[in-house]
Amino acid sequence: MGDPSRRGFISVLAVLLSTGWAANHFASLIPVLRVEEGLSHTVLDGVFGIYALGLLPGLLTGGALSDRVGRAVLVLPGALIASLGTLILLLWHDAPGLMVGRLVVGIGAGLAIGAGTAWAADLRGKSGTVMAGVALTSGFALGPLFSGLLAQFAAFPLATPFVVSAVLSVGSVAAAAVWNRTPAPTKAAMFTQIPDRAERSGTGVKVALLWALPLAPWVFASATVSFVTMTARLGDRYSGPLLPGFAAALTLGAGILVQTAARHRNWGPQAGTVGAALAALGYCLVAVGGAHPALGLFIVCALVLGTAYGLCLREGLLDLESLAPPASRGALTGIFYVGTYLGFGLPVLLVVIEPTMGPSLPLVILAAVAAVVAVVRFRRLRSTQASTSHPRLEAASV
Repeated sequence: MGDPSRRGFISVLAVLLSTGWAANHFASLIPVLRVEEGLSHTVLDGVFGIYALGLLPGLLTGGALSDRVGRAVLVLPGALIASLGTLILLLWHDAPGLMVGRLVVGIGAGLAIGAGTAWAADLRGKSGTVMAGVALTSGFALGPLFSGLLAQFAAFPLATPFVVSAVLSVGSVAAAAVWNRTPAPTKAAMFTQIPDRAERSGTGVKVALLWALPLAPWVFASATVSFVTMTARLGDRYSGPLLPGFAAALTLGAGILVQTAARHRNWGPQAGTVGAALAALGYCLVAVGGAHPALGLFIVCALVLGTAYGLCLREGLLDLESLAPPASRGALTGIFYVGTYLGFGLPVLLVVIEPTMGPSLPLVILAAVAAVVAVVRFRRLRSTQASTSHPRLEAASV
């Protein structure tokens, strides 16, 4: 911890972790709010999903702006805005208050996540990109787990989780502000570090997005189907805040483990193909469970969909890191995350269309689309392998 650059990098990861915590720990509080505030499933799913609406402006503008003015200028205020949203949630528990709080959390998270991931990539290259995904996923997993435990056992079940989240956000921002006083690399420095990237055959903004974006929808669509949709369908048999916390920890824990394994074994871009295929398999299994899935099937689905989440997130970010011009990295990371966060609206959509389409048919359709994405990526990589125009094919072990 004596190396200032290492401390700075770890503090950036801490900001991403605390932001992921603030974004996702609300999932465990949904059952408590349903009981104590008398709010409906539809309202609470809407409150959970409106976070994604808040994300859009931050992701779309924050990443691009950070390419111009620097990462810290966007990331640190963004994390503080997310903590402000958490304080609103602490103090205002009716439907309008929850909507406002979650929207503010989304706006702050949008600024912090895209620019923060680009910041980590600036500091550590490919390793930074991968570790940013792991840190964010860790926050997504640990937030619901610990908030579920606090909501179940703490003296103040609604207040304590929000206080803990706010303290983590403010603490991580303070550490990052102190330990990152040296400016992140400038545009000129980034081009100097990788002089040939803009000249490589098959690289550039358009190509990077064409590789990364097809994986984006399956990131949070997979995660939220597991720890929001399936836990709601189990709610008549297993109530309380522990089930959503356990579901998030299981789903996102699988995502962390597979990202870690992929990093250590240097898996190549075909891992993204596997991720999309596992998403298709997971949606089929959820469809089989219908409106009242068995607990055992839920656990299997959480593991499958969590693995899909981890692989699609990792490979999408690495496609951008290896193919995109460094000066556009923040903007493209933001665009990619916009695609991923569309999945936060999926639980609400499934609830809305269930009366007309049933609980299973929409998931079968999703599975078919994910399978098409997997097949297309597999064939593109096979055809690309001959020309090695995807730079990660050259170094990958798998």
